[in-house]
Amino acid sequence: MIKQDTIAVGRRVLETEAEAISQMAATLDHGFADAVEMLFAAKGRIVCTGIGKSGHVARKIAATLASTGSAAIFVHPSEASHGDLGMIGTEDVILALSKTGETRELADIIAYAARFDIALIGMTTAVTSALGLACDLVLMLPDAAEATDAVNAPTTSTTLQMALGDALAVALLERRGFKPQDFKVLHPGGKLGAMLRTAADLMHGREELPLVAPETPMRQALLVMTRMRWGIVGVVDPSGRLLGAITDGDLRRHIDGLLDRTAGEVMTQGPRKVAPPHMLAGEALALMSDPLPSVTVLFVVEDGRPLGILHVHDLLRAGVM
Repeated sequence: MIKQDTIAVGRRVLETEAEAISQMAATLDHGFADAVEMLFAAKGRIVCTGIGKSGHVARKIAATLASTGSAAIFVHPSEASHGDLGMIGTEDVILALSKTGETRELADIIAYAARFDIALIGMTTAVTSALGLACDLVLMLPDAAEATDAVNAPTTSTTLQMALGDALAVALLERRGFKPQDFKVLHPGGKLGAMLRTAADLMHGREELPLVAPETPMRQALLVMTRMRWGIVGVVDPSGRLLGAITDGDLRRHIDGLLDRTAGEVMTQGPRKVAPPHMLAGEALALMSDPLPSVTVLFVVEDGRPLGILHVHDLLRAGVM
């Protein structure tokens, strides 16, 4: 029975926070779009700040903004009062988080923004609070109940801050036309970095390409196929364009009289699965895994001509999975 009670508490919290996010989504207005434009137009950085739980969220928002193409930093309000105000420039935009808008630790940053005419966006539930009144623009949070019964701990409010921060980051990402290739530059490590590498990054180059001409006798084509060890050989025309490919399956289908044929007679015309050099590694793995049919090797092709070859083992070694 205790387990059921615990599950019920978990569901109540999730439902409370989900309802609050839905409420915020329904009331999102032009102020959000204006905030995105203000952040987009900033010549300096986006300075995120807040204290306590709001500070933790502000730090996360800064990290998300930075990873999606917007120059952003976190400045702790207490440290700002002891010298870190110098980190905030006149061309920056400050994004200050406070549920009540009356956080006294933000006072020095608010005064600094006013003194040097630095754009200030507040994220708060109270437009008439000290923060709300000082801001150039207020992003209103619903004054929703926290998800706790006996203790009024920040739960729903910080979830709302986090969600609205994500909404700002994604809207800015799309406003900037930020692409996966840009994201890759900022995420070179880990599984995410691996997924964002391209076929050109991981392929084996021209010197390892198993290629023959259409008129090549199958005896010779088999030697090339065996020597290169890819389990495939590409068939190219005199200009180097890929006409087709021969795989183990093609060999079995033409086993009768195989050695009396040419590569052009045995090949499957126009391989259905090739990768452009800019294809993301994650997309290449998905293409290989597609059961119609699944393959272990892709030719990397540009303008119809093979540039290299990519094996599923190359993707797995790089951490793509």
